[in-house]
Amino acid sequence: MPDKSHKITLWGIEVFIAAAQDQSISAAARRLGASPSAISQQLTNLEDAVGAVLLNRRERPVRLTPAGEAFRRRAQTILNEAAQAQAELARIDHQVLTQLRLGVIEDFDSGVTPALLSRLAEGNASTQFLLETGASHRLFDQLESRALDVVVATDMGAGADWMEVFPLMEEPFVAVAPKGATDADDAARVLLSMPLIRYTTRHHMGRVIADHLVRQNIVLDHRFELDSYHAILAMVADGAGWTILTPMGVTHAKRFCDQVDMMPLPAGVLSRSISVFARRGILGEMPTTIAENLRDLLGARIIAPQVRRLPWLEGKLRIL
Repeated sequence: MPDKSHKITLWGIEVFIAAAQDQSISAAARRLGASPSAISQQLTNLEDAVGAVLLNRRERPVRLTPAGEAFRRRAQTILNEAAQAQAELARIDHQVLTQLRLGVIEDFDSGVTPALLSRLAEGNASTQFLLETGASHRLFDQLESRALDVVVATDMGAGADWMEVFPLMEEPFVAVAPKGATDADDAARVLLSMPLIRYTTRHHMGRVIADHLVRQNIVLDHRFELDSYHAILAMVADGAGWTILTPMGVTHAKRFCDQVDMMPLPAGVLSRSISVFARRGILGEMPTTIAENLRDLLGARIIAPQVRRLPWLEGKLRIL
């Protein structure tokens, strides 16, 4: 039976959702800024309050019990409703946003994200901005679990019903080779004869590239599969092979830009789109404001310089 001395709290529910999502007490503690012992105590209190064991904490990774699976659906609804109520009350009372947790793919780190934060800070003097960078799939996980409020990420398929989506830009995947290793006449032949240094297939972008090569019936020799733009481009610059990335991925590792050549893919056309994603109806006009500022910054700081440098990118690297 439920223990009436313990009450179901929003904090307890948030702790439960984080632990269920991360499948780890320590990971949930890091996400929520609490100690593992505090997280465990909150879970114990919640289980006492509902009268059921929700998580099997003896397993690694931590897993939901059947009762936990059932409770998770209700718990997420409770958190969504609480967030909606807070947003509505803030609008009624004309209060400003007090905190914005923003997730951004690493491609935007140096060129765009600082300028975006500066612009947002100008119009939101009382807002605290918390930034996290990472791979798109990880940012989506954190948006779904309410650890982030807004994410800027690669489109990975149809958005969920609870999301609102604001398209930003499209960019092509390009071939990147050691400086001077190819010329316009034989680029495709030379590239396909060189080893490929692959972006990791543990990430969505790497799987997209691998699937494209399969569709084109291209099988390439590869010994290296890395998850770092800097490491990949360092190896390309050193002549170890070529790679497939996006223009932003290349410029993210600026120190190697003058040591490599970018060119169209040797077979087929492949691109990705990047958008702003947020929970529907929670943050008012903030996601729209973020998208508008990003389109302006991307056009001026990313797209225009790249097209001037490589005119063949015009129309392929573009604002949506």
